[in-house]
Amino acid sequence: MNKMCWFCRVTLTLIVAMCLRIAPWSHALDLYNPDWVLLVLMYWSVVLPERIGIFYAWTYGLLTDVLTGQLFGQHALAYSLVIYACLKLHKRLRQYTLLQQALFVFCGLLLAQLIFFFIKNLQHLAQFNTDFWLPVITGTLCWSLVYRVLRCVHIPTDAK
Repeated sequence: MNKMCWFCRVTLTLIVAMCLRIAPWSHALDLYNPDWVLLVLMYWSVVLPERIGIFYAWTYGLLTDVLTGQLFGQHALAYSLVIYACLKLHKRLRQYTLLQQALFVFCGLLLAQLIFFFIKNLQHLAQFNTDFWLPVITGTLCWSLVYRVLRCVHIPTDAK
């Protein structure tokens, strides 16, 4: 497969995920908006671990920080830690069913939310409420959809 082809596909899906991240949802729906960028990064890091790694996670994390107006580096840190876990477990994750993968995705999204909450708590005292869980739960529920859509976009690297 052409080397640029995989790069274009990955970049295009991450751009779409970033657009979904900043789409103008109503406040009620915005609370449920999962971290689309992290979901897409998790998929690609499991499917293409030799090409999509911590550098991608760090770069797109910084872009997400700029895009959302958050503290510079918090998404980069969270994405890098979650993608590191994906890279370490990518061979196992490929063998798991979608339900088992969704459990792993839940843990990854929860780790990212905990990092965001911890950083927000360092800035000023933050309240722990039910809004904390909403993006994690919806992201976990959306994993099957994300997996199937990206599976259609993905062409195996050894196909000619």
